[in-house]
Amino acid sequence: MKDIVFCSNNCFVLYSAAVQAKTSENKESVPTLPQSPMKERPPKAFHQYSNNISTLDVHCLPQLQEKVSPPSSPPIMFPPAFEAAKVEAKPDELKVTVKLKPRLKAIHSSLEDCRPPSKKWKGMKWKKWSIQIVIPKGSFKPPCEEEIDEFLKKLGTTIKPDPVPKDYRKCCFCHEEGDGLTDGPARLLNLDLDLWVHLNCALWSTEVYETQAGALINVELALRRGLQMKCMFCHKMGATSGCHRLRCTNIYHFTCAIKAQCMFFKDKTMLCPMHKPKGTHEQELSYFAVFRRVYVQRDEVRQIASIVQRGERDHTFRVGSLIFHAVGQLLPQQMQAFHSSKALFPVGYEASRLYWSMRYANRRCRYLCSIEEKDGLPLFVIKVVEQGHEDLVLTDTTPK
Repeated sequence: MKDIVFCSNNCFVLYSAAVQAKTSENKESVPTLPQSPMKERPPKAFHQYSNNISTLDVHCLPQLQEKVSPPSSPPIMFPPAFEAAKVEAKPDELKVTVKLKPRLKAIHSSLEDCRPPSKKWKGMKWKKWSIQIVIPKGSFKPPCEEEIDEFLKKLGTTIKPDPVPKDYRKCCFCHEEGDGLTDGPARLLNLDLDLWVHLNCALWSTEVYETQAGALINVELALRRGLQMKCMFCHKMGATSGCHRLRCTNIYHFTCAIKAQCMFFKDKTMLCPMHKPKGTHEQELSYFAVFRRVYVQRDEVRQIASIVQRGERDHTFRVGSLIFHAVGQLLPQQMQAFHSSKALFPVGYEASRLYWSMRYANRRCRYLCSIEEKDGLPLFVIKVVEQGHEDLVLTDTTPK
């Protein structure tokens, strides 16, 4: 008997006649499955397996019944697109929350909208930025000088010295005491022994003119003329600023001319209210501050000689921050040792000066300078007087 080899689904099976005899004997003992309702086809070959001895027909396998799928859940009904809705479920059902972006409804109207559609930029959002500026009502009031001084005093950075006694020096022109405002009469200038004039009172006098070096000429001449002239505004003597209009006799003090609203010009002329032009003028001067070096031209030799001749005096002689208290004297036997090629060193000389402190950077103190005699030679003494500290005395044989 010959062996037969069948090939099915890439599997090779060896059949023999003996095997077929055995399978035919056992075929009766194995129960057969019911035939499938499919239409029978003419069998081409019967495949029998040697490992598990089966009579199953490969082409006639029974068909399994399809599983019935459970009924599908009803579809979720969404709310309208123009409003966000929440689907509330019962306790036994699934709870689903849906948020939808509202859409604009198309407006159906008889009139067609002629506006072009607005351009949309992807990924960008535009926001309107509004700026609101609140301006308080009323005008801003700048702080006065007293408030600024008080503020600097609190900070501790002020260089203002301690308050000094009231200044009783009077201007020979306007008769006002002390230094005036910077944009007004300005500071006092020394004219002669215990004679003082305000800078602008002297500068705006008709006879006075200023040199290139800053010296005021003819101040004494203007002062003598002012003793006989009466001011048109305050009716007091000492007026020296006259109207520049020809044959006009109106004359004022400098401070009274400002109060009377006279017009000042840059060429140092003035017009009274009767003759000044209406409105503003391009050459009009409205600011009177003088920050340059200005002094009164005088004969200092004659002035010092008058101080020495008076002996005991009741007047104060000051040059800048230096105040003279006593001139001193020299005896004939002292002349050889108490002088140099540039200066004299009289015994008894005494003067004081206000200068910066050696202890504090933002304070001033008083330095009392004097000349004494020791072993036939001059001795220079400086006494430092500062509030809150003991007096410090410095001495040397030379003024340096």
